[in-house]
Amino acid sequence: MTLFPKTLLWRSVLLIALLLAVAHVAWLQIFRMTEREPRALQVAQQIASVVNLTRAALITADPSKRLLLLQDLSQEEGIQVYVGRPGEKVAPLPDRPFVQLVEREVRRQLGGETRLATTRDGIRGAWVSFRIDDDEYWVFLPRSRLERADPLRWVGWGVLVLALALAGAFLIVARINRPLRELTRAADEIGRGRTPQPVAESGPTEIRTLARAFNRMSADLKRLDDDRALLLAGVSHDLRTPLSRIRLGLEMLEDKGDAALKAGVVQDIEDIDAAINQFLDFARVTEGEAVVPDGDLNAIARELRDRYARAGKDVAARLAPLPPLALRPIAIQRLIANLVDNALRHGKGEVEVVTASAGGRAVLEVLDRGPGIPPREAERLLQPFTRLDAARSGTGTGLGLAIVDRVARMHGGGVQLLAREGGGLRVRVELPLKN
Repeated sequence: MTLFPKTLLWRSVLLIALLLAVAHVAWLQIFRMTEREPRALQVAQQIASVVNLTRAALITADPSKRLLLLQDLSQEEGIQVYVGRPGEKVAPLPDRPFVQLVEREVRRQLGGETRLATTRDGIRGAWVSFRIDDDEYWVFLPRSRLERADPLRWVGWGVLVLALALAGAFLIVARINRPLRELTRAADEIGRGRTPQPVAESGPTEIRTLARAFNRMSADLKRLDDDRALLLAGVSHDLRTPLSRIRLGLEMLEDKGDAALKAGVVQDIEDIDAAINQFLDFARVTEGEAVVPDGDLNAIARELRDRYARAGKDVAARLAPLPPLALRPIAIQRLIANLVDNALRHGKGEVEVVTASAGGRAVLEVLDRGPGIPPREAERLLQPFTRLDAARSGTGTGLGLAIVDRVARMHGGGVQLLAREGGGLRVRVELPLKN
């Protein structure tokens, strides 16, 4: 599991957010360093002015009224003056660039003997000493008089600007990413054997070029499919005409002919006709059959089972309740028929059709007791014109499982060729319950 997003949209937004956040922090740091010295000089000037005015007021005031003056300074201005104690020691100032700048400027204006402290007698604030004759006094200024008004205001504005920039970045990336989402959707349609609508050729030059190339590729694929279907249909029609004449001629032969030879020729004709049917089925898979939104997979399987029963072929069925599915009924019928025919041909007379639902998908399985398929060959046998000569040799075109795979992918599903317990093959088709 990873916290890094998977989609291009959110990856782009995250990278832009990180870039903006780094730039924002760097801007705040530059701003803080740039305004440090001017603010330090301003604070030092304010401290020096307060100390000078307080010292001058104490010197010029009537000694009998000094106490009243100090009370007024404390109540009205928040400035408190204390008499220093002989040999009094205070903690040194913090080793911070801003505090050092303030200390240097205050001593420059008030004299080198001036002492500064941030804590005296457990009281935190700005403490600055001055002397009148041989007496030392301490002026206490609360920190609120020296701090910038609303210091978090700049941070708040910066966060607001960052949030607006991120929102703008999201809208821009989402707009750029929209054509890519359309291309992804269209590519998925092609992967399911459908022909998508042309993608809009808009946006930046690179996106327009990609969309144009994709539309051209999609059109070429459709033309190739149409040409293939036309070719197969034409060949099938041309082959069936002489086959029909041969079959009719055989039926008109006298009974005194070689019965075995006649039966063999009839069988050959039926095999050729079956091969032609498979060619046509393979060509028709991609034709635009309408999707039935409430299709019944069990009903199709049950109808095929009854059809095989009327033909004298025993096909068992275990059909679990399934919700309605978006299906192409004729294509699904071809899928099940190809699997059942394949199982009957190689399954030693034991064929079973099973339906179930698992993990949000409808499951269709056709089981037989034939020789099975090696796991390493399973993927290869889903390709057209492929047969496993060792285990499933005999007549056929090698298109049965390819048709099954194409129909399943056209419905957004997939096919698995699995070993059955006790021997045989289990073909598992999974279709999404919501397509």
